[in-house]
Amino acid sequence: MSKICQITGKKAMGGNNVSHSNHRTKRKFDVNLFTKKFYWVEQSCWVQLNLSANGLRTINKVGLDAAIKTAVEKGFINV
Repeated sequence: MSKICQITGKKAMGGNNVSHSNHRTKRKFDVNLFTKKFYWVEQSCWVQLNLSANGLRTINKVGLDAAIKTAVEKGFINV
């Protein structure tokens, strides 16, 4: 599975390694992802999500059901 947060849609960014002599080489900044299981009360089932740290904070703030609904509307999850 690709390294994309299923709640926020965050994915890897490109950038440069910059040496002391200011020589630049390409690199990738990966997302801080977790695989986490949640109990979804409205559907009465367990759901496993790949989340970034920001996605985990979003679920804690607005709730699992609201976070999944907005992620489906934005096209990050196919339910």
